[in-house]
Amino acid sequence: MDSIYVLRGRIEELYSRNSKIYDKAIQFILAVSTFLLINRNVGFMKAAASPAASVVLAVICTFLPLAVTIVAATALIMLHMYSVSLGILAVTAVMFLVMYIFYLRLAPKKALVALLTPLAFFLHVPYVIPVACGLAASPGSMVAVICGTLVYYMMEYVKKAAANLDGSGIKGMLTQGTDYLSKVFQNKEMWVMLIAFILCFFVVYGIHRASMDHAWKIAIVVGIIVNLVAVVAGDIVLGVHTSYGMLIGGSVASLVIGLILEVFYFSVDYTRSEKLQFEDDEYYYYVKAVPKLSVAGPEKTVKRINERQETEIIDTESVRKKSGTASGGVGKNGKRPMPKKGQSVKKHDMKEVDKMLLTQSLRKDLNIKK
Repeated sequence: MDSIYVLRGRIEELYSRNSKIYDKAIQFILAVSTFLLINRNVGFMKAAASPAASVVLAVICTFLPLAVTIVAATALIMLHMYSVSLGILAVTAVMFLVMYIFYLRLAPKKALVALLTPLAFFLHVPYVIPVACGLAASPGSMVAVICGTLVYYMMEYVKKAAANLDGSGIKGMLTQGTDYLSKVFQNKEMWVMLIAFILCFFVVYGIHRASMDHAWKIAIVVGIIVNLVAVVAGDIVLGVHTSYGMLIGGSVASLVIGLILEVFYFSVDYTRSEKLQFEDDEYYYYVKAVPKLSVAGPEKTVKRINERQETEIIDTESVRKKSGTASGGVGKNGKRPMPKKGQSVKKHDMKEVDKMLLTQSLRKDLNIKK
């Protein structure tokens, strides 16, 4: 676990250095993914459905607030609905108007959730959304989740029914609009998903805020179980066809995402938790204090194996002069002194000088005292 927290610290440090660049890169990826998936599923207008148009629109939205991406996605959907039928366009416009009223009133800062919900459906992991929102968001985020779910099922209906729609005449437009509205809101699968999402969210949100040990892990597991039970019950009672492969895969993805969110948002050390009690003039207070968990990164140490020692430079000329004087060599006046009586100049005097120089040099290098 220590290595995980060390990795988390490094990621946070790396993100803090260039947070604006990373935010814009994530915003671009989210925008281009949204536009490409819209064009892939309801891309009836060929000019707006090209990948180049999606990339250009995503680049523009990258340098604007995230809410602008929602407006651009709405406009793109409306263009494709116009290519299908004016009746479909009119009903879609009314539904978007109602959703915008609730969204702007209750969840104006949840643009990320509103964009991620349809993407999660298209990627077959929608069950991640209520678990992640229950851990890291407020109850207002469920408005964005409901709006994103409605948008997904609206596009699914138009995608399947576009080939059979006939928009000739006012009567045909009214019939199309009525059928479109009734089919979307009578979709049992959509209602089962919404009920399961709401139940899962409030279970996760309520448990993860409790003071019990390992509250986040318990909230994740219980929320996934509630979600599974709600979807399976809806499948049995209402006869809704549910993909159990997507249900199991989405549950596993929810577990993984939930644990990642816990590492980044709620890392605590329950072994050092304390319970405190104090009072004032009006109340008694019972407090449980759980310290945050932080792991210091490993420090790098450099060990020097072969450290060079400074070598003293020996003036060989002065040594030769001294040795020459002492052993009959060259004196201070530059002349070789004459040997005294009974002394003879040895031929190996210079060899003795060289040996003495070598001995002194080795003593200095090896730090050998006399």
